[in-house]
Amino acid sequence: MSQLMEELLQGSSIENLNEGSLIKGTIIEIRPLEVVIDIGGKSEGIIPAHEFVDISELQVGSEIEVFLEKLEDREGNPVISFDKAEQKKNWEKIVENCEEGSIIPGRVRSKVKGGLIVSIGVDSFLPASQIDVQPPRNLDQYVGQTYDFKVVKINLDRKNIVVSRRELIEEQRIEKRRALLEEVKPGDKRRGQVKNITDYGAFVDLDGLDGLLHITDMSWGRIQHPSEMLKQGEEIEVVVIEIDRERERVSLGLKQLKDNPWERIEEKYPIGATVSGKVVNLVPYGAFIEIETGVEGLVHVTELSWTKRITKPGEVLRIGEEVQAVVLGIQKDEQKISLGTRQLDSNPWDMARHNYPIGARIRGKVRNLTTYGAFVELEEGIDGMVHVSDMSWTRKINHPSEALKKGDDVDALVLDVDPDSQRISLGMKQTTTDPWEEIETHFKIGDMVDGKISKITSYGAFVELDNDIDGLVHISQISEERVEKIKDILNEGDSVTARVIKIDKDERRIGLSIKAANYSEDELAKERQAFDNVTADEDMTNLGDLLDEATK
Repeated sequence: MSQLMEELLQGSSIENLNEGSLIKGTIIEIRPLEVVIDIGGKSEGIIPAHEFVDISELQVGSEIEVFLEKLEDREGNPVISFDKAEQKKNWEKIVENCEEGSIIPGRVRSKVKGGLIVSIGVDSFLPASQIDVQPPRNLDQYVGQTYDFKVVKINLDRKNIVVSRRELIEEQRIEKRRALLEEVKPGDKRRGQVKNITDYGAFVDLDGLDGLLHITDMSWGRIQHPSEMLKQGEEIEVVVIEIDRERERVSLGLKQLKDNPWERIEEKYPIGATVSGKVVNLVPYGAFIEIETGVEGLVHVTELSWTKRITKPGEVLRIGEEVQAVVLGIQKDEQKISLGTRQLDSNPWDMARHNYPIGARIRGKVRNLTTYGAFVELEEGIDGMVHVSDMSWTRKINHPSEALKKGDDVDALVLDVDPDSQRISLGMKQTTTDPWEEIETHFKIGDMVDGKISKITSYGAFVELDNDIDGLVHISQISEERVEKIKDILNEGDSVTARVIKIDKDERRIGLSIKAANYSEDELAKERQAFDNVTADEDMTNLGDLLDEATK
């Protein structure tokens, strides 16, 4: 120790200058960030301003107690602390008067790793998890603030105290929640803070009581996620919808603060009215149009056009597009409105009876084939249908592809018009005279005819004759010799000459004989009788049945 220090110590009470002890000092200067203290040593001590609760309350010349940490630092100045002096004086007082579970005021001094340092006369530790119900992200906002704290733990050996602010807040919230549950009722309007946002809604803190604001109660309109309307921490006004006091649950509503747009829906949108709206969704069966917030109407795919064959609404509409539509129907209870866009244009089917009168002859192109007929395009969007039974007078057509193919031009007569069902029936065979009506002008018994084999069955061969009439050569009429298999003698496409041995106008069938081509009249009569007996025995009632059999 230097001679000068010894002289100084001799001039003061040495026991008061022991490191780790409390000593008295005099304030000799108050600076913006520090206070200069004379402790009677060779030089003054410096105390940072933040150790004082309010530096403006200090006065030059005032005497205060400080804690002597070191007699000299590297520069020979004493290291002193007002804060540690206060803590040293207060520790015993705190221990005597404070116990775990007690409430005590304190001031947040600083931020440290994992939490905050709180001065309650002595330094205590406030873990970050105990600051608030929701652990805050920014701890700096608490520094310098004064709150009430609950003493959680006191460690005498380590002189360590742990405090909590969260426990006090939760206790206060429990009391507030009980009070709110007793007084709140459905229909009440309350202000609250958005505490948490989920996919299905948001939890709102009503000052101690959490309520669920479901996504379906946020808006009368369409929203995909609660975050479209709310932000965490935002303060909002809500309506109490339902209360479960036993489970302490409250259901809240936001949209209920506004009028339900469906209340006077029939007055606002009468049937037949034209409305404007935005396409908000496209589905396979139609398009949803928002005509005001919370009110959507459906345009079914069949109501998009009178004439276009639309299979998906996306072919003519896109999401976000502004469109006009006509109100077709309203189901208020189910909150459904049926709309149509084709009703904005005239319906071409309204003129169908005028443009295509029954009996009129038309010409069109085959657009499509089905199992039962062919659709013929008469104009854009309007087709007529030719049923297979109206394609030929003389042939039984089982599938339209036997007579037509897509793209063929056909002539037909209008048979019937049904604008309500949007159907026009056409007939191809009706453009010509039924050859069976005047069959005697074409064929007579005994006539020699030429034709081609069109089909071969187990019992005979069909021959294409003039005027699209088929004749049947029974297996017994092919040769004088017994024929076991017709294909041993005849093939499809062979040209043959035969004699007409039977004409049945009522049954629409012609019997032919190849072997009788050179018979005399007497021989011909015998064969005709034999043919009649065979066809009667085998129940070949008409040519149509034989053709049916031929196709199997």
